[in-house]
This record gives sequence, structure tokens and C-alpha cells, in this order.
Amino acid sequence: MTLLLTGYEPFGDHDRNPTEEVARELDGQEVAGREIVGRVLPVEFDRAAEEMRDLVQKHDPETVVATGLAAGRAAVSVERVGVNVADCAGIADNADAEPRNERIRTEGADSESDTPPAAYFATLPVVEVVEDLLEADIPARVSNTAGTHLCNNVLYQTRHYLETAGRGAEIPMGFVHLPLTPEGAAKKAREGEAASGGGVEPSVALETQLEAIRRTFETTVEPSQ
Repeated sequence: MTLLLTGYEPFGDHDRNPTEEVARELDGQEVAGREIVGRVLPVEFDRAAEEMRDLVQKHDPETVVATGLAAGRAAVSVERVGVNVADCAGIADNADAEPRNERIRTEGADSESDTPPAAYFATLPVVEVVEDLLEADIPARVSNTAGTHLCNNVLYQTRHYLETAGRGAEIPMGFVHLPLTPEGAAKKAREGEAASGGGVEPSVALETQLEAIRRTFETTVEPSQ
């Protein structure tokens, strides 16, 4: 049995993305007797969801955890819900797409009447995951918004795909936002005004992020009794 983990390639002004490193580092590792399949998605609205569907079809995972970078957040954020909105908020994807206040274009929808639900809840045990991370002294929180960019898009589209395939209750799926690493925060500080008294963005060490994702899988596939 396999556990599917995805991260994203670098984007915007980030020349490194810790979620890419997490996905590559955990690829092939075992958690609770299951093998992690770690893959990196493109930061492109028109490709990311399609590639995620292909990965689910190919690997038939027991659980799906997608991850994305949320610079500025101080903790691992386990998302509760994905909404049916695509809005780049001024940050183009890596193909220069800039959707504004659009409905998400799901596979098979060809008219307004085919518009899917306004939102999908993650099916990971969101609260339990956060509680476990906090017990392990990993800064974590439940987040009620995955934004409207690629992270929300993949959460929503993957949940929609699983529901329409009749597997929504069978395969737990959710999204985890990860902060900058200390190296990433330092780089942004060097490019900013930190040496003149400016701020430094919060960060979490890569090893801690790796442990957070391992524990997310563990809590999902082996819930406490």
C-alpha cells in the first residue's frame, strides 16, 4: 500500500521550495508499513490538478497529502477546506496564468450547470493531526483557508476528483501548508531591510517539516483508539 505525497516546484520570488524538498526526501520511505510516493507538481493552474489525478490513478494510494509553501506562516497549517475559487491575488503561476475571481475548472465540466460544489472539506483527520503535531512539540494549527491560489486549487480539485470517482470516503485526502525554512527566511531577510531593523519571516526547520508530514500520515492511517 502506498501513501501519496506531493510538493511544489519553486515559484515567484522563491528559488527553493521546502515542499519540493520534503516530497523528494520522503519518497521511498516507509510510514506505518506503507511506502511514501513523493512527487513534485508544477506551479501551473492548468497542469497541477491533472498531474495529481494521474498520480492517484497510477499509484492507487491509501492516503493523499498535498503540501505547499506558505511564507509568512509561523506553523505547519493543516487545511480544513478548499473553496471553488481561483484567484492568483497578484502572483502569476509559473506559466504566467493570472486567474481573477474565477470558478475552478474541473475535469468534465463544460457549462455553468456543471459547476461543482462551493467547497470540499479535507478528509484527513485535521484536528487529530494538529493535536498529534503539538504533542510532538511541532508548531501546528488548523487553518480554515487554503487561499485561492494553486494550493487551494489542488485541494479542491483532488477532492472533487475523488468524490466523482466514488472514492471520496475511501481515500483520506488533505492539504498541509509548510512555512519557510530558516535558510529561506534568511535569504528573504538579506533581500529586504532586516539589516536596517526590518522584520524576518517566521520559519520551521526542514527536519521538523519532514517529521510533521510523517506524523500526518501516521495519524491518518493509524488513528488512536
